[in-house]
Amino acid sequence: MDANANARQARLARGHRHTAFCTIVPPHVLDKLSHAEDASLAEPARRTLEHDALQRTRRRITTVRGVPAARAAAPSDKPERTIYDAQHRTSLPGRKVRGEGDQAGGDESVSRAYDGLGATFELFFKAYGRRSIDDSGLPLNASVHYSEGYNNAFWDGEQMVFGDGDGEVFLDFTIPVDVMAHELTHGVTQYTANLEYFGQSGALNESMSDVFGSLVKQHVLGHGAEEADWLIGAGLLTDRVTGVALRSMKAPGTAYDDDVLGKDPQPGTMDDYVHTSRDNGGVHINSGIPNHAFYLAATALGGNAWERAGQIWYDVLTGGDLASDAEFADFAQLTVAAAHARYGEGEEQAAVREAWAGVGITDLRAHVGAR
Repeated sequence: MDANANARQARLARGHRHTAFCTIVPPHVLDKLSHAEDASLAEPARRTLEHDALQRTRRRITTVRGVPAARAAAPSDKPERTIYDAQHRTSLPGRKVRGEGDQAGGDESVSRAYDGLGATFELFFKAYGRRSIDDSGLPLNASVHYSEGYNNAFWDGEQMVFGDGDGEVFLDFTIPVDVMAHELTHGVTQYTANLEYFGQSGALNESMSDVFGSLVKQHVLGHGAEEADWLIGAGLLTDRVTGVALRSMKAPGTAYDDDVLGKDPQPGTMDDYVHTSRDNGGVHINSGIPNHAFYLAATALGGNAWERAGQIWYDVLTGGDLASDAEFADFAQLTVAAAHARYGEGEEQAAVREAWAGVGITDLRAHVGAR
């Protein structure tokens, strides 16, 4: 192991974590909505923005965590889920309403959250042998019915939180399983590569969550790469919105084009990379580029995307060589190397290389050993 790898392993062992406050709805979407003339649209968006800004500030103050206490027993092959009802307040976690193995009650949000946590655990365990977010059986906790008209869902470094939406633009955030899988994957990233939440490394952080969020949905539905819709947050928008989802991995920039929300700003290639100081350097915008690269690799390989393409991305995320400040070219190079390490010089490596070329990242060899 080289000196850089040793340093990264030491950093992970010390438990230094960038526990960024990560939300499924980007700030630029809520900002656009907050300027709507209709107060029923603008006010919930404005309150959500204010809440999220406060939470980001709190998260920056408490970014470094110690190593969690060792668990006494070997991690289980089954999830350990607890769902809470926040009862439209912001004090977490709220009132416990369902534990692991309990029968479903009449609250559909509780049932969806419970099932979604289980579906995410199942994909990571069955496909990659990972036992929960930290690979050590971390309990999966979630709170539903958070705040009033809250237009978001987030991972706060310890648990999932779901708003009910305003009913005007956004529906209940427990509806799309890929939304909760996206947020839980921020936890996986927190415990592995720990990608810094700014610029290209932040966009990679967001992209990893979209990738595995989509894979969880595909696993639940039994969809192969060709059948999948490759949409993030389908079913979350109300009928009054001209759009189908929050993001499209197949065709970045086409998820919505609405009078109130504006047009989806995601680029699909480096030619259209967005340079901005907003949204932590455009983490929710430029994530469209690595998202599209994964889509291209997965569809070129065919079959179940969580298998070969997903395995390569997972190997890079968890392998210990991905620097926390990695850029797209660094990640691309590592995926090409991971494809070779696992599958040799075959169609997998060729598909990954061609996928990155398809989004404008071609000179991968020049980035070997850059970090």
